[in-house]
Amino acid sequence: MFHVKNEINFVEATECLIVGLYDKPTKFEGNIAKLDELFEGQLTELVKSGDISAKKKAISKIHTFGKIGAKRLIFIGLGKEKDVTFELVREAFGKAFKEIQHSKLEDATIYLDAFLSEKIEHQDVAHALSEALPLATYEFAGYKQKSNEPKKQIRRITILSEQDQEEVGAALTVGYVYGKATNSARTLVNTPGNLLTATDMANYAQELGEKYGFEVEILEKADMLKLGMGALLAVNQGSEEPPKLIVLKYQGKEEWKDVIGLVGKGITFDTGGYSIKPKDGIVGMKTDMGGAAAVLGAMEIIGELRPEQNVVAVIPSTDNMISGSAFKPDDVITSMSGKTIEVLNTDAEGRLVLADAVTYAKHHGAEYLVDVATLTGGVIVALGNETTGALTNNEAWFEQVLEASYEAGEPIWRLPLFQKDIDRVRSSKIADLNNSPGREGHAIMGGAFVGEFAEGTPWVHLDIAGTSVTRKNTELGPAGATGVMTRTLALLVERFEMNK
Repeated sequence: MFHVKNEINFVEATECLIVGLYDKPTKFEGNIAKLDELFEGQLTELVKSGDISAKKKAISKIHTFGKIGAKRLIFIGLGKEKDVTFELVREAFGKAFKEIQHSKLEDATIYLDAFLSEKIEHQDVAHALSEALPLATYEFAGYKQKSNEPKKQIRRITILSEQDQEEVGAALTVGYVYGKATNSARTLVNTPGNLLTATDMANYAQELGEKYGFEVEILEKADMLKLGMGALLAVNQGSEEPPKLIVLKYQGKEEWKDVIGLVGKGITFDTGGYSIKPKDGIVGMKTDMGGAAAVLGAMEIIGELRPEQNVVAVIPSTDNMISGSAFKPDDVITSMSGKTIEVLNTDAEGRLVLADAVTYAKHHGAEYLVDVATLTGGVIVALGNETTGALTNNEAWFEQVLEASYEAGEPIWRLPLFQKDIDRVRSSKIADLNNSPGREGHAIMGGAFVGEFAEGTPWVHLDIAGTSVTRKNTELGPAGATGVMTRTLALLVERFEMNK
């Protein structure tokens, strides 16, 4: 896919040449000036006239008329150098790759050094480039009858750079792995619930484990009964599909210590149970396993890059259905931890399955916990659709998660968690906890409930109800599943030792 060349040759044949352009008052310099000479100074004139724009993420496409090897020359506007960020460069590349895909081109050459500045180095540019390629060109295949005509895709990217070839190549590899794994998570979330049951998800995880050498454990309903996983089993009561508790273990150290536990909510379809969702709210509930998808995507990255860290991924998976055997409001259930729970809302099922999953992650030695879940509509009211909500019981651990999310370009915002919030979760008169203390502070209540099972273990809760799906096309993908938190979780694991 990627071929790195140190020789800057603009004469070599290619379908298009991509060049970054900063908004500078000076003339072209270096190799861009040499490129302009091949055009007899016409590129400078086109910039002056505004036909080539340096505005952020502006795409300017011109025909080369045989003056260079490329048939087309594409400039990507980057704005002012002082304002450039990794995220801007990644989105700019994404927009360019969408343009290439739309034009049905199969190969491109990118002059990487044109994107460099004092604020962004060659490894970062290479990572942004290779991550943007799969993200921007992702499409969910769907289930329509297909044409026999093969679809053209970008198959070859040549990178021109005078920077260290090995460093550029390594960054390209890492970025591409991150992008591809995010797409894997997207596809899981986009898949309909009848085609992605808990069993299907367990099979997917099994294949992932076989590919990367993970230790795999799939708990069946009988296993859960023996372990006393009453919270997960209660949610599954109304379903004809058996539940699965999926565990993937990756050991990157000699000893099984400093274990990071990644816990992902895997509700493959959520009716709300007897607290049934309205007709508008129930559509789209195939995406209620977005947390599980993020964890599986992160494990794909971990499997590819093999960081020196220990990770246990735990995914509680079932659907939440209505039947004569379904659990009901006013039921009291007993979780694996022994804590009893009064069920006041069967649509607050995600926190129930997470309760047993968090307990089981600790059983496998998790010393640091992150749970990821499409948990509450309340987080959307609080933070909108662009920001993931977070709660924590440990400042230092949260800082690591925050740094990883910032680097991944997946913003999170911490919600408060006070003793009074915890007291509300403990307010049942007949059980240790209740699963729905009311609408006020709904996102906080959901996270606080899960935190009761983390207990003293450093824990961060990520509510992705608003960010797991988007209704609009962006530079880095189409409307639909975003694969959010896949990259954050992987970066958290990758960076853990240096930040510890």
